Amino acid sequence: MIFPQLLDAILARYALPLDGIHGVSHWARVLENGRLLARSNCANIAVVQLFAVLHDAQRWDDGWDREHGRRGAELAACLRPTPLDLPDPDFDLLFAACAHHADGLTDGDITVQTCWDADRLDLFRVGIRPQPQRLCTQAAQDPSVIEWAMRRSRRREVPALVGEEWGLSLPLQVSSR
Repeated sequence: MIFPQLLDAILARYALPLDGIHGVSHWARVLENGRLLARSNCANIAVVQLFAVLHDAQRWDDGWDREHGRRGAELAACLRPTPLDLPDPDFDLLFAACAHHADGLTDGDITVQTCWDADRLDLFRVGIRPQPQRLCTQAAQDPSVIEWAMRRSRRREVPALVGEEWGLSLPLQVSSR
């Protein structure tokens, strides 16, 4: 679960439109993708969930922004020990997943692979069809999972968790907590 204090800290530093292609709806779809995949492959769900809200949180541009993953990882480091409190081995996985998520890698720890796949499954929002050979895990390579993720991505679906878990509403505004 993403705690309100953590989400507030991330949103306070986010430079792009919250409803943009790398914004809150994308993070929520990545979270749902990651939860689905983690159930299949026993990835560390805490890391997967944190990755969803941190991986693009330090983008400066919706186009090419080569260092955004590294900046997202560094934001995670800045948020330790609170509101982001993970044991060191789990934090190392989160840092690696964020820092390298846009590098096209496919090898790594199952949790890191799950993070990368959760993000890659949402590529259709920018017109890129997820390719099984570029996905890391068997669960993500499943054609029915790819089609499910593409349908949601194409519609730029706003998952219910944005309101239910994160307390945000559309148009996106941080609700008072």
